[in-house]
Amino acid sequence: MSFIGLDLGTSSLKAILISETQEVLAEHTVGLRVERPHDGWSEQDPQSWCEAAKEALAALAASSDCSGLKGIGLSGHMHGATFVGADDQALRPCMLWNDTRSHAEAAAMDADPQFRDISGNIVFPGFTAPKVEWVRNNEPQVFEKTTKILLPKDYLRLFLTGEYVSEMSDAAGTAWLDTGARDWSDALLSACHLSRDHMPSLVEGSEASGTLRTELAGELGLPVCVVAGGGGDNAAAAIGAGVVADGSAFLSLGTSGVLFAANDAYRPAPASAVHTFCHALPGTWHQMGVILAATDALEWLARLTGQTAAELTWDLGPVEAPGKTLFLPYLGGERTPHNDANIRGQFLHLDQATDVKAAARAVLQGVSFAFADCQEALAATGTTLTRALALGGGAKSDHWCAMLASMLNITLDIPKAGEFGAALGAARLAMMAGGGAGPDIAMQPPLARSVDPDPKLHSAMTEAHARYKRAYALLKDL
Repeated sequence: MSFIGLDLGTSSLKAILISETQEVLAEHTVGLRVERPHDGWSEQDPQSWCEAAKEALAALAASSDCSGLKGIGLSGHMHGATFVGADDQALRPCMLWNDTRSHAEAAAMDADPQFRDISGNIVFPGFTAPKVEWVRNNEPQVFEKTTKILLPKDYLRLFLTGEYVSEMSDAAGTAWLDTGARDWSDALLSACHLSRDHMPSLVEGSEASGTLRTELAGELGLPVCVVAGGGGDNAAAAIGAGVVADGSAFLSLGTSGVLFAANDAYRPAPASAVHTFCHALPGTWHQMGVILAATDALEWLARLTGQTAAELTWDLGPVEAPGKTLFLPYLGGERTPHNDANIRGQFLHLDQATDVKAAARAVLQGVSFAFADCQEALAATGTTLTRALALGGGAKSDHWCAMLASMLNITLDIPKAGEFGAALGAARLAMMAGGGAGPDIAMQPPLARSVDPDPKLHSAMTEAHARYKRAYALLKDL
């Protein structure tokens, strides 16, 4: 038997094929484009996801024997608003997770106490519900034609199966879910001029959501198989990394940054700007601190200087105590703990001695300070971390991992090279839904090494973090 995991990311769609023993048999990645027509806008063509999935699945089928395929699992970037018409086609580009144009709508919803009470979360501008309200206010012709509102991976599911289905972990990021009850909230939908008719049905991430369409399976050279509920990108990454037991955690250095902790009970704390969502397994939840620009901040500096991110960071040497130069990584607003869509990034204390290396160090430090803000927000809910897996492209930087470990005063465990992210998590969920024996869902990847905090550097980083917080306090009033 074999299983496929599809991870719909912001910049690419990744597909992996795994065996019953979770050996990666084949993989294929297809690039995707993001359009930013205005400041704070971030959009993607949903049809590009379908074309990317066809290419990736066909590539897997061409490179490996898929005759024993039993299931496909889906993961994807959360919070997107995909407006679907009666013909199952998207009515406009999908508004992505980092689209912050609906900040006024989000503030109005968040002022209604029932949203925090029922969903367990602040209504952030990046969430799905305020985006839909923005379209209702600004593109009424689109809203009137809308028959279903789907999250990105669930639009891909519609293409694969013909079914309107979502699952709990992704649905929890819409601001329409009763997160404790794991069901749509009629009260919150009604407050947004919507009903259950506009929503997909709900399954758990490890349950079947439908089957691959016969004609599509034939076109791709795949057998008809189960498509699992799957998970939002961070929940799926946690499944792939075995972060399911209460108190286990990971730190993700991707385009955005995430500090993720698994919970065995529903523990909402919306006032802290911590996300409290359903996990991708029944009866489990998780908390997240989220920053909108992690490696994206370094890529921004790379574009500005004409160097690659690797060139900026390869020779930084040992981690040093921060200097005067500060970088606030709020290039497109911020989530935890500020919930501020309008704040923007800043370099502070530049002088004639500031060179590219100093700027690169400041960017890495600024993102590390933002993670420290998330850690403080999690601690305010009673979630204390002592160690975490370090995942994502940024975790390949020894320098950055050493800096983060000392800033957060926790041990970071660095997995060995291999696939253990959202695509693997989606494939693991497909194993559970597809009738296989099922993986050891709490099995974490083998480690290459662990990075312990440096007490002296922690003290210096903590002092610089205090300056960083004062700088934010000044900046937000400008």
